[in-house]
Amino acid sequence: MLRGIEQFNAGEFFEQHETLELLWRDTTAPVRGLYHGILQVGVGFHHWRGRNFHGASVLLEEGIERLRPFSPACQTVDVAALIADATAARQRLLAIGPDRMSEFDPASAPQVRFAR
Repeated sequence: MLRGIEQFNAGEFFEQHETLELLWRDTTAPVRGLYHGILQVGVGFHHWRGRNFHGASVLLEEGIERLRPFSPACQTVDVAALIADATAARQRLLAIGPDRMSEFDPASAPQVRFAR
């Protein structure tokens, strides 16, 4: 999981998908939803990079919803912060709209932080 989080935080959204998908598929415990949620948020930003507005919006929303049962924290991940940051980023993306996706600041993509 740590490698996937490092990739996510570095903006390597395709790579984090590959890493976390392996973990998600190999896990039968309920925590697999956490991995899937992080993965989907990252894939949302991968779609944003590809200028796929619909894909970005949908994957961000699905990832956020999948993370909710694990808030405020799970597996040392600050899930509440990730939900808040991903929600804010999605709202900015929706406000910009599909024709102005290039105006979305990549620095405003969320980071996965660890709970204290």
